[in-house]
Amino acid sequence: MVVLHVLFEHAAGYALFAVREVEEIGMLLPQVEESVLSIGKFNSMVSLAAFFPFKSAQAALENMNAISEGVVHADLKLFLETNVPQSGKKKATLGVSDAKIGAALQEEFNISIQTGGVVAEIIRGVRLHFHSLVKGLTAQAASKAQLGLGHSYSRAKVKFNVNRADNMIIQSIALLDQLDKDINTFSMRVREWYGYHFPELIKIVSENSMYCRVAQLIGNRKELSEESLEGLEEVVMDSAKAQAILDASRSSMGMDISPIDLINIERFSNRVVSLAAYRLELQEYLRSRMSQVAPNLAALIGEVVGARLISHAGSLTNLAKYPASTVQILGAEKALFRALKTRGNTPKYGLIFHSTFIGRAAAKNKGRISRYLANKCTIASRIDCFSEVPTSVFGDKLRGQVEERLAFYETGEVPRKNLDVMKEAVKEASDVTAEIKRKLEKKEKKRKKRDKKLLEQANGETNCEAEVEKEDAAGKKKKKQAAEEMEVQAEEENEAEETPSKKKKKRKAEADETTDNGTEESTTPAKKKKQKTEAIDVEETPEPAASEKKKKKKKKEAAD
Repeated sequence: MVVLHVLFEHAAGYALFAVREVEEIGMLLPQVEESVLSIGKFNSMVSLAAFFPFKSAQAALENMNAISEGVVHADLKLFLETNVPQSGKKKATLGVSDAKIGAALQEEFNISIQTGGVVAEIIRGVRLHFHSLVKGLTAQAASKAQLGLGHSYSRAKVKFNVNRADNMIIQSIALLDQLDKDINTFSMRVREWYGYHFPELIKIVSENSMYCRVAQLIGNRKELSEESLEGLEEVVMDSAKAQAILDASRSSMGMDISPIDLINIERFSNRVVSLAAYRLELQEYLRSRMSQVAPNLAALIGEVVGARLISHAGSLTNLAKYPASTVQILGAEKALFRALKTRGNTPKYGLIFHSTFIGRAAAKNKGRISRYLANKCTIASRIDCFSEVPTSVFGDKLRGQVEERLAFYETGEVPRKNLDVMKEAVKEASDVTAEIKRKLEKKEKKRKKRDKKLLEQANGETNCEAEVEKEDAAGKKKKKQAAEEMEVQAEEENEAEETPSKKKKKRKAEADETTDNGTEESTTPAKKKKQKTEAIDVEETPEPAASEKKKKKKKKEAAD
């Protein structure tokens, strides 16, 4: 009997389900599809054999990345080794949802793997009722785990996308093509609109953006005079054309135009001119990006055609994987399949037709030169994709080879051998690479030196701040001490300023108290000491003459 186990990968962990009566279930596939929706019926067919929860969100992300790449993670290997019976009477079969991971598991464990049929329906039911089949897992917790893992997985994919430099080129060339269409459409609208007023201008000025600038400058043709001839010459870059415009405006058969209509035409012309200026800026940006991402391809076939090839392939890596025969007809898929269907002639070129080489070749040699050019484009794209330091040396050499091949088709001059050209290119590329690396190292040293200097300055500032804080603290302490000393001096001065008369009155009051109460003998030693100290103070301080007389009178009274 075959024992079927189904592996299910969830954001919460790995789950292994045992399927009962697999033969009967396999025979009754429509009934399985119906019973998937009912949890009661589904429980009678499937039971949880083992569950391995992920320890953290990082572990879940690592496991999901491994599964998406078709690699058996260490956690999955341990889980299956522990729970899947690999020997015994019953033959074990493991059902998985993805054939890629199934092939990897078959190599690792040497067991039978099943992907289609009833396994897909069972996995659908497990996905629907997973939170009910695993104990302790709620639907809310399962959805939160799925949401968190989905966000982290998407973030990691965007962060580590190797084609992120190519994406800018793809978007730029798409916008450039769209701008070309829009500018052409808007210019035709300006021609039609302004043509009612000045129809002769269309034949004199044929270029779109120049026509819009001339229309913006002229405005009302009746106001055009000899004074505005210099401004017209600056715009059209031709004095004869400027004079022809002036002559045509005097004898024009166009209708009169109101000021409000003229204002709207001028505004619209201004928008078209600004779009044309932005297109030039975008083309310059595309040129700089191509020189960084695919310098050899840009040097060989041009920035715009190279960017179109990368955009059509999806990325520079995909373009590097294509053979030369695919690159040759890239962009002409409709014509190719139509030719295969009708058994007609297949197309000779696709996007590379826009290269100058194909246009310069004779009609009979266009197919040959396109095949040769596609071969060189493939070599250039592979060098750009897999080289560490981007240089345009190989692109220049390959372009020279295509030029020589064109001359060979026209004049019969034998071109150089590819081996000799590549030897020269390798030698030059090594020198250029060494120079670029030296410059990068020098730049890195300067950057490190600058960072070190900034760090030292920051440390110096922190030290200065610490010293300032210390000085502030010391200053505060000194101020506090000075304030205390001032208070002590003020108290001493107050004591010194106290008059002797007050002290005498105080002493007299004390003496009166002692005589009244007859407690002269029972005075405490402390009071005596106090009196003595006061007497000493009085003796030390020079008394005036009046105070001495009073003292003598007091002594006489005491004697009486």
